[in-house]
Amino acid sequence: MSEAMNLAEFDKQFIQDGVVYLAGVDEAGRGPLAGAVFAAAVILPADFYMEEINDSKKLTEKKREALFPIIKEKALAYAIASVDEKVIDEINILNATMLAMRQAIESLSIQPDMILVDGNQNRTLPEPNLCVKGGDAKSQSIAAASILAKVARDRYCKEVLAKEYPEYGFEKHKGYGSKAHCEILRKLGPSPVHRKSFLTKILAKDEAE
Repeated sequence: MSEAMNLAEFDKQFIQDGVVYLAGVDEAGRGPLAGAVFAAAVILPADFYMEEINDSKKLTEKKREALFPIIKEKALAYAIASVDEKVIDEINILNATMLAMRQAIESLSIQPDMILVDGNQNRTLPEPNLCVKGGDAKSQSIAAASILAKVARDRYCKEVLAKEYPEYGFEKHKGYGSKAHCEILRKLGPSPVHRKSFLTKILAKDEAE
């Protein structure tokens, strides 16, 4: 596959092979110490192309926010799902991520003919599907899903978690293990929305000291 291939051309390979409804799926929030993991599924029109759509990690927050409503408007179908920290602690983050992805796919108003999944895990997801490693930088559909998932999770951190637990600064670190976040954790201890299974090393280190 040519490195010069743009994200839309990657997707068009499947359309040319007879796929009518191609869904891209991605997640946001696997790594944070707190809060839910989000996933989005997006089906774009076969002839749609927008150069600005790219891996959400390569875009500024302002750009992601600007693209969010455009993707929702242009998509033939989209859905966003989340699995909270309690379930993450119960079934682990990988299984929780797969659950969020499956819920997003199953919530689409159009049944996809093919699903492109970012990463290398597709267990429990509807068939047919294809894992695409680094897919958010290769497939326009996956990139669009990455933007929806990232913006939805960031808004959840700013509009829900930050208001419920203002002392933790969720609007800044979004739950990720930044130095400031870890310092707050050491001072205040975990909040009800922290992933207890993610804090064992941090808390054990503090106890050892």
